[in-house]
This record gives sequence, structure tokens and C-alpha cells, in this order.
Amino acid sequence: MSLRARIAAPESPADGRESSHLVPVYRAKLLEEIDLAEMSSLAAAERRGRLERVLGHIISREGPVLSTAERDRLIRRVVDEALGLGVLEPLLEDPSITEIMVNGPDQIYVERSGRVEPVPVRFASHEQLMQTIERIVSTVNRRVDESNPMVDARLPSGERVNVIIPPLALNGATLTIRRFPRAYTLNELIGMGTLDPAMVALLAALVRAKFNVVVSGPTGSGKTTLLNALSGLIPEGERIITVEDAAELQLQQAHVIRLEARPPNVEGNGRITIRDLVRNSLRMRPDRIIVGEVRGGETLDMLQAMSTGHDGSLATVHANSAEDALMRLQTLASMSEVKIPYEALQDQINSAVDCVVQLARAADGSRRVSEIAILDSHGHEEYRIATVCRFDAEPLGADRTVRGRFGHYPLPERVAQRLRLADEPVPPGFGVAAFPAELHTRQARRSAARAADHGSRP
Repeated sequence: MSLRARIAAPESPADGRESSHLVPVYRAKLLEEIDLAEMSSLAAAERRGRLERVLGHIISREGPVLSTAERDRLIRRVVDEALGLGVLEPLLEDPSITEIMVNGPDQIYVERSGRVEPVPVRFASHEQLMQTIERIVSTVNRRVDESNPMVDARLPSGERVNVIIPPLALNGATLTIRRFPRAYTLNELIGMGTLDPAMVALLAALVRAKFNVVVSGPTGSGKTTLLNALSGLIPEGERIITVEDAAELQLQQAHVIRLEARPPNVEGNGRITIRDLVRNSLRMRPDRIIVGEVRGGETLDMLQAMSTGHDGSLATVHANSAEDALMRLQTLASMSEVKIPYEALQDQINSAVDCVVQLARAADGSRRVSEIAILDSHGHEEYRIATVCRFDAEPLGADRTVRGRFGHYPLPERVAQRLRLADEPVPPGFGVAAFPAELHTRQARRSAARAADHGSRP
């Protein structure tokens, strides 16, 4: 049976509680018969094969009498417990799963293709779940207990992990594992419908011409995936420094320096924040700085870097629209201990950010670029954006699949001029307009609303 089928198949009693009491018994017997020093020298696949053979001999010698299917399930569960994370191991091996959500020992959900669904596996007890959690957090020198009931960590293989336990979690210990995203190319994203060739040509020109690009979107919309793909457009030979809370980016260039924030240790000391790393990166002679996600005072440092000679930088931010992204950046920058007037922050963003790429997650779970917007305001002006690409969705059909088309609009003249100066032609499909086809400002929307209100009066 395939791994996918094994996970999706309905659970029989032998899959779950009926044989669960045998797992710790045979795990102890297995550990008694193997040489741990010898096992540590083997490759992972060879180590698993050796343990399965040894355990098979033990069961044959000492019982119990099991059917072939029951014996295979018991061997798999014991080896999973001995090597890794127990019942979670098959889920971690499944490449189609992007998120694993454990809501107490009896309830496990996964995300596949943007959809959340339950899976018929569970922990034998709360104690077994806590042992798995402790194994995870101990690999990063952390602890979880009543005095420290919330932990963020990262598995050695790259997955993000969040743990919260009682008394804060009323349903029992809760574990969330976000899978390390596979690096997709822009051509692969075109095939997935995330964007179209004309948008890729535009983004390639913007990145090569060293526009500062902010990738925006809600949680799970694919910001890191797109950021990683965009980073592949950076020319070889440039010194790139990446700053992340949990290292996910997989850049292919030769000259890349990867920096990762560090949480405090068990005594609460030694924390290194994103802001510390952004500040330090400015002393490392970067050609480009890529920040996996700005979420606090480091936003001000990033904006200052963008506007003081580090053109071509990339970052992501949580926001639901391109305009919201700019307001979010302003709010985050104000969280710095440096008190800066509202107008000065607005000026900083207007001079630092060139382009916002907005992502959205549709009702059918698909992820795509919903808008590419050029920041067309200056100085203390209110934010004014020119939409140059937009996804126009059609009404949902009977199959509940989101369909639509990508629209392309003229580039502002100053953007086209900057591309030409960088020896980048205006991509096909985009004209040039002295005044962009679509400008969106809060002031314009208020004026339109006032006009509509006036027109509706008798």
C-alpha cells in the first residue's frame, strides 16, 4: 500500500488503540538488542531497514501472534517511535502535506492543496503526545512545561513548529507543524496559475533593475514561495544577505549569506531578533537584502536600507491588499523605539518601496498574484498606487473552482524610464502612460463616496 493510501485508509482497531500498548513494550526490547553507536553511523534509510529486521526477529521469537498486516503496522509504529516523531512520521514523509495540526491526542488535521482535512491517525495518549513534543523542542535546546507553555521551534529538516500546552490550551497539548516549502521556479508557478508569463516578464525586469519589492498577502497565500522564486532573478555575482525568523529561503546563487533569528534559551537569555540581524547585515557590504518577513521594529531598518543605497531589496509582509501593505509597513515601522512623526514614516515608505506584489488565497485553496502595484506617490503625499496587473475572478461554477484572467495595465512613465536606464525594455503587454490607468488612494475613494452620496440625494 502506498504512503498516501496508508494515511487515507480508514482506521481499523488494529491501526489504533488495540495494539498501541505493544508499542512501548517492543520499543524497549528493540533498544535492548541494538548497538546505538553502530546505528548512528548508518544512513537514515539503512538505519530504518536494520531496525525493522531486528524487530521482526523479536516478534517472531517472542510473539504475539499477529496477522501480516498487524505485524507490519506494529513494526512501523515501533520504528517510528524509536527513530522520529511516532505517528507523525508518515505525515512528515508525505510531500503533498504542507501543514500538520495536532489538536490534542485524538484529533489530527493536515493541509493538502490548500484544503484542511482530518486524517485517521492519533496518539495513544496525552503522555505519548507530550513525549513527541518534548522530543521536538529538545532538538533546539528548548523546554515546554507549565512555566513555559508556548514554544516556537524549527526541526532540523526545516519545518516550523509551534507548541502550546495546558493550562493555556484547553483541548490538550496542541502542535502545529508547517512544512518546509519546496522551491518553485517562476515557470512552475505559471503552470500552477499563480501568475502569467507577462507578469513574470515584468517582475524579472523590476528585480533586475533593482526595484525594491514587497510581497504581501495573508497567512498561507504563498509569500515565501514567491519570494524564493523572485530571488532567482537576481543576477549572479551580487552579494545577497537573507534575514529570516525561521530559515526557509533556498537561493541558488553562489554568493548568499543566510542569517536566522535565535529565540532565548531555557534561561531566557541569548535572544537575537530579526532587527538585530537587519542592522548587522548593513555592515556586511550587501548588494541586496532579503527579509523573509517584517513584523516589528525591524521594518524601519529595512526601509532605511532600501532608501539609502540597498536598492533591489525584497521583503514580505502580512496584509490583505497592496494599500493595506503600505499602511501595515507604516504601523510596523512605528513600533521601533525611535519615535518618528507620521509624515516622516510616510515619506520613508514613499521613497523606499517601489512595488507591492499582492497574493491571495482563493476559496478553492488556490494561491495566485491578485495585484501588482507600483507606488506612485512621493514625499509626504498620501499613498497612491498604480495597478499594473490584476486578477479578475469569474463567479464560482458548480465545481467550486476559481477561474478568471490576469489584466495588464500601462506602466507609469517614470517606471518605464527607470527600466530603460537599467537597459531593461518595457515588457510586452504593458504600455506606458504618463498618468496610470488606475490610481487608488484613500482620498480618491472618499471623494468618490461623497460624490455618490451627493448624487443619491433628492
